[in-house]
Amino acid sequence: MVERGDAAPLLRWAEGPAVSPPQAPELQAGGGGRGRGGGGRGPAEAPRRREPQELGAPEVLLQPGRLELGDVEEDQVVAVFVVTFDPRSGNMVEWCLPQDIDLEGVEFKSMASGSHKIQSDFIYFRKGPFFGLACFANMPVESELERGARMKSVGILSPSYTLLYRYMHFLENQVRHQLETPGHYSHLAAFYEDKKGVLHAGPGRGGSLPPVYWLPSIHRYMYPEMKITHPAGCMSQFIKFFGEQILILWKFALLRKRILIFSPPPVGVVCYRVYCCCCLANVSLPGLGGTIPESKPFFYVNVADIESLEVEVSYVACTTEKIFEEKRELYDVYVDNQNVKTHHDHLQPLLKINSADREKYRRLNEQRQTLLYSQEVEGDYGPCEEDLFVLFFLEQNNRIFQTLLEVSASQDKTLTAEHARGMGLDPQGDRSFLMDLLEAYGIDVMLVIDNPCCP
Repeated sequence: MVERGDAAPLLRWAEGPAVSPPQAPELQAGGGGRGRGGGGRGPAEAPRRREPQELGAPEVLLQPGRLELGDVEEDQVVAVFVVTFDPRSGNMVEWCLPQDIDLEGVEFKSMASGSHKIQSDFIYFRKGPFFGLACFANMPVESELERGARMKSVGILSPSYTLLYRYMHFLENQVRHQLETPGHYSHLAAFYEDKKGVLHAGPGRGGSLPPVYWLPSIHRYMYPEMKITHPAGCMSQFIKFFGEQILILWKFALLRKRILIFSPPPVGVVCYRVYCCCCLANVSLPGLGGTIPESKPFFYVNVADIESLEVEVSYVACTTEKIFEEKRELYDVYVDNQNVKTHHDHLQPLLKINSADREKYRRLNEQRQTLLYSQEVEGDYGPCEEDLFVLFFLEQNNRIFQTLLEVSASQDKTLTAEHARGMGLDPQGDRSFLMDLLEAYGIDVMLVIDNPCCP
């Protein structure tokens, strides 16, 4: 099991240490530079998965499209690459393994727009059926050819993002190595040979693309063998950043809306906000999810992703490109740092914090203070803040859907104000949220809560 302090504290990446200039400023030969998209088609087989194991953990039923408990993820690095910024040609893939994999667009996904203003960053992104993690660094050089700065990213692709974080430190070291001694790829080649995934065709799949397995969060106490999927402090800092507005994001996430988060670089911290936002919608009840879209973490997106976003009905993503704000057809909810807004009139009521939201936020902070007290005074470091936050919203969501399913199975199918309060909702303030929730999940109940706007 990964220790609590593992995997790069969240805020350390906000501005990384400077890179020391190399002994020789000139670029070294080698590497077979490739322009935009160079390479053939990617692998078309399904990733291998281990058989379920008996782990002695409580059974949790996850929604379709996600890993089930008992599935143990393996190291499956399907590509490793180096991206560089060329002052004349722009971003380009200078080296990769395997050489025939389709990396079109990776040169922009792994080097966020505006990165030239910062020293270091890390970026999660999605490339077709794969997830990627790249570490970026910017180093000053005494070279007119490079215009005084050398910028590179070193990244990997995998069928699942939940294990990518464990390679963060390796990628960070490698990007600095590439800046100081460009053209030397032996460490990266050895890494790929050691970690490359074994992809083989499943029965009846033929040439179909491998499926994307997404596990938003399985905390360590329900599944001890599952590695944590985020750095320590990720969820707590997310909630501290948004404050009470976390309840607004929670509702939009539960409704499977298209959520786009804007922030200037560095983008790594914002990628964690994407992950945390998806975690707000966790539900572990059977009987849900058959008709609703999967909430997809796209992580970092740029203008090259516009076409793919146009066809998505639900996603959470982040960007450093302000142009996205003008393209309202691509999103339902736009988050500019801490400002959450929507251009849809019917969603405007969800932007208001009501009394039930404030009560939930109070309880969340109260539970957090109790946990911190037990850790400091009693030395009980068993549970952590991440587990507390994940379980808090999981329990809240389960309570809502358990009530809705029970009412839908009853004879009169009537949802009252008393039901709403029992679910931890404000009968009046959350009326439009409840109506949208019933429609989104196709739950057949009759809402009899009076609308205060009507006589």
